Amino acid sequence: MKTITLRRIPHDLARAIEKRARASGSSLAKTVIELCAEGAGLRKPERPVLHHDLDALAGTWTEEEAASFEAALGEQRKIDPELWK
Repeated sequence: MKTITLRRIPHDLARAIEKRARASGSSLAKTVIELCAEGAGLRKPERPVLHHDLDALAGTWTEEEAASFEAALGEQRKIDPELWK
């Protein structure tokens, strides 16, 4: 592995790297390596889960409720040929 020393890192960039390192529980070196790999296209950036507010609702519908919802969507998905003339 190669060792690279970086100098004159702008303060805002250093703060952003430190913030990401703290959030992920990683070292600064590991975080910089991950950011470089993402920037070079060698690795896809990890996308944080943005919302968990509806997790409690997932999987709570009965079969009848799900069928009713799908039927309502079916009505909305119908195309009126008169509107496309």
